[in-house]
Amino acid sequence: MQIHPHSEFDPSPNGRTEQGLQRVLNSLIKKMHRDALIRQTTNQLRESLQVDRVVLYYFYWQWQGQVTFESLSDDKFSILGSTGADNCFNDEYAALYLAGRVRAIADIELEAIHPCHRDFLRSIQVRANLAVPILIPKGLWGLLVAHHCQTPCSWSQSDVELMQTAAQTLATDSNILES
Repeated sequence: MQIHPHSEFDPSPNGRTEQGLQRVLNSLIKKMHRDALIRQTTNQLRESLQVDRVVLYYFYWQWQGQVTFESLSDDKFSILGSTGADNCFNDEYAALYLAGRVRAIADIELEAIHPCHRDFLRSIQVRANLAVPILIPKGLWGLLVAHHCQTPCSWSQSDVELMQTAAQTLATDSNILES
């Protein structure tokens, strides 16, 4: 009995399939590196600032976004997937963050903020809030936000600088710039 090789069956992948698989693999690797950096950043910030929660609010469309990462002191503070109050974050607020605004609120009950914003913060158990923009060349990629959920907090200049440094680190990472 003789076995003849069949030119119709070639177990090695063709060039196009191999290139397609390599692109998918490269994309997955970049996302894994990006996600690991964000997870590490939010965890380190929460521990350093001694807060209940640090989140990344990612903008996926014109001022529409959601919490895509969080680091928590307790699972009861989870807001993962939260999209925020659509009528609170508008072009006016976006313009402020695009200009580099940092917003530190020591106590939402005493701060002069829009009632919509106060109601939203209450709904996600926030008592004190520190938000910094993540700005990439394309614009506002997201917000890095620290929350005290149980007590007010007087944010220090070093707290603000730590958050800004973390946001800048994220904003300059190649895996984020390409996402």
